[in-house]
Amino acid sequence: MNILHLDSAITGEASVSRKLTAEIVARLLRADPQASVTYRDLNEGVPAIDTAWFNAVRLAPEDPSPEQQALIDVSNAYLKDVQDADVLVIGLPIYNFTLTAQLKNWLDQIARAGVSFRYTETGPEGLLKGKRAIIAYTSAGTPIGSEIDHASGYLRHILGFLGITDVEFVAADRLAMDREAGLARAQEALDRLAA
Repeated sequence: MNILHLDSAITGEASVSRKLTAEIVARLLRADPQASVTYRDLNEGVPAIDTAWFNAVRLAPEDPSPEQQALIDVSNAYLKDVQDADVLVIGLPIYNFTLTAQLKNWLDQIARAGVSFRYTETGPEGLLKGKRAIIAYTSAGTPIGSEIDHASGYLRHILGFLGITDVEFVAADRLAMDREAGLARAQEALDRLAA
């Protein structure tokens, strides 16, 4: 089993989502000690897509410039992480009712027409099938699945669009309101996870 472990919280050691993703990965490794883990801390910086990215990656010139090749290499590396993974463990801290900019940038890097999804006569088809995603959702005040949660539904949707439909959430939400209750909910979800 290949595990892709992604964190994006800006709060360092104080991050609950980082603690939850680490615990999820530890449980997966206990169940399969031979599993490999690829770790990316998206907080270290994920380039946003822009016109230069579009011209290099999306338009795929036959003879890219060195600058274009560098953009292609970065996007390809993020995509290869996912292609090689059996399980994605994603930290989803909620900032301003949605996902982090770093996580959105990563999603933009891997959502590539003809590579991770394609359009068919019957609609879009995800090309990253057969993978499982476990999402560590954390928030100070935004209840998961509520009308002000603009992150969990989006992340489930975009992963499904890319073909990853086996998506589970471990949520420690409303931590600023009742930290102990939020952590207890997360623990219950952890205990329900199948390894």
